[in-house]
Amino acid sequence: MSATPRILALAGSTRKDSYNKRLVRIAARGAEDAGAEIREIDLRDFPLPLFDEDLEREEGTPEAATRLKGLMVGHDGFLISSPEYNSSISAVLKNAIDWASRPVPGEPPLVAFRGKAATILSASPGALGGLRGLVHLRAILGNIGVIVLPDQIAVPRAFEAFLEDGSLTDPKQRASIEGLGKSLATFLAKLKS
Repeated sequence: MSATPRILALAGSTRKDSYNKRLVRIAARGAEDAGAEIREIDLRDFPLPLFDEDLEREEGTPEAATRLKGLMVGHDGFLISSPEYNSSISAVLKNAIDWASRPVPGEPPLVAFRGKAATILSASPGALGGLRGLVHLRAILGNIGVIVLPDQIAVPRAFEAFLEDGSLTDPKQRASIEGLGKSLATFLAKLKS
């Protein structure tokens, strides 16, 4: 088993120019600089029907859900940048979590989540930066066995915070976000050792 922490980085948005995709890349750079192995995924590449136990029973687990869960199982932690939709998390992120949480005979419950660690962050055009949605995401992840690190960042007025190349206009804010990634990498390295 490798001592190098493996982190899955994702945004809870499928929009091509998502602020949250930009944000998670910055945090991922910080984790990578701290020695973590990063795999960034786009939920757009995992098209999933709305979770439905009848559909699961009749048609089985969708192939995209199996791939996503496999990636989650194979990583030690998660960097998740979550947009705020109507004071909560996006449907695509909640649906991905729901599918990945489904048990398969012979495996431990919540194998994709239990004992993993996560850092959460958000960017939003609003004045709170997606903070209300992070409350919900923290609760969901904590309830399924993820250790959610206490530090988080919500970037308000995202339309002003990012440059065209995806970088942040404020270097102090960028350093703080990279620091979140570094903290997760350091925490996971300690857990693995």
